[in-house]
Amino acid sequence: MKNLEVRALLLVENNGYPFDVRVRREALALHKAGCKVSVVAPKAKDQPWSEVVDDVHVYRFPAPPNASGVLSYAFEFGYATFAMLCVSLWVALRRGVDVVHAANPPDTLFVVALVLKCLGARFVFDHHDLSPETYLSRFPRARRNLIYQALRLLERCTFATADVVISTNESYRQVAIERGGMAPDKVFVVRNGPPLSYQPVEPDPALADRAKFLIGYIGTMGPQDGVDYLLRAIRKLVTDVDRRDFLAVVIGTGDAEPDLRALARQLDIEPYIWFTGRIPDKQVKTILSSVHVCVQPDPSSPLNDKSTMNKMMEYMALGKPAVAFDLKETRVSAADAAVYVGGNDELEFARQISALFDDSTRRDRMGAVGRQRVGSQLAWEFSEPELVRAYSDGLGLSLRAVAPAASTVAS
Repeated sequence: MKNLEVRALLLVENNGYPFDVRVRREALALHKAGCKVSVVAPKAKDQPWSEVVDDVHVYRFPAPPNASGVLSYAFEFGYATFAMLCVSLWVALRRGVDVVHAANPPDTLFVVALVLKCLGARFVFDHHDLSPETYLSRFPRARRNLIYQALRLLERCTFATADVVISTNESYRQVAIERGGMAPDKVFVVRNGPPLSYQPVEPDPALADRAKFLIGYIGTMGPQDGVDYLLRAIRKLVTDVDRRDFLAVVIGTGDAEPDLRALARQLDIEPYIWFTGRIPDKQVKTILSSVHVCVQPDPSSPLNDKSTMNKMMEYMALGKPAVAFDLKETRVSAADAAVYVGGNDELEFARQISALFDDSTRRDRMGAVGRQRVGSQLAWEFSEPELVRAYSDGLGLSLRAVAPAASTVAS
């Protein structure tokens, strides 16, 4: 097999393809390294059942309904695992599979990998989320109950099945080694990060006319993502800090969006916030290039304390200063490109936003730090060689080497 084209099958359930940016970048990087890449993903509206996207063969299954409670999540993950197994077996018969590369959630995709391992495939576990910690963060009153224990069991089964683990940061790597029992030389850190080409664009003058200062947020709107903290901070920015010269642009969607819109009405802050919903990438970049301060309101929690937030990477690439709650991996990524607020303190969060409004020199300095960090070490191009190394060193497969990105900072 070492002398043949490696046939990689990527599995992604919680986002479609090519919408899941990390999986899309991984698929393209593996193709560039000489792999024959297939992807199994849920079908979004108006997408074909199968197609070729940039030489990547995509096969889709009917998407499950959106989940909101424990039972609906169990149904979603059970159905998706069965559907992905069926499609994966079809792909294996049609194109062949040497490596199953599965991104969680859910942590049930090891079942697909187990079946395909019986046919000679290897299993790469792409560890996107800490599922037990996600449960504790979404359902904090549940604590460490039977469902939590079941998630820990599924996680152990996933690690036990995996030949190689790809972690998004050092905290996740330690979970794989200490909690998952993985050998250190089988765990590779492949960080998330925008490409070097992700650069600021001309601000939108129409948006600039809407308020003197603009706040930017992009991301998922789930119970654990902290947009409710942002809304309460905006309320305090108006009532406690006495600022009314701003507009907060909230980009994205998620299962908590209806409740967040209702909360904005309840807090009487609708004049100060614009929920854009999901919008095209080009418009996202224009909006974020126009704002003065970006925010990462993910609160301290069992999940967030160990996770790297994609939004912060994008803010930094665009040269925007950020205000964030004080999380370990956020400090590792952003360093001096962000201001950190301890204790999930919403009033202090509001005060720090206001302080950055009034200090353009500091904003520029922080933005320059962010761009330098992305351009020299955190862009996706610096992670591609580690992804290829997970296949070559971790699995012993022969792939074309991907040259490390040059350390460069765009002007």
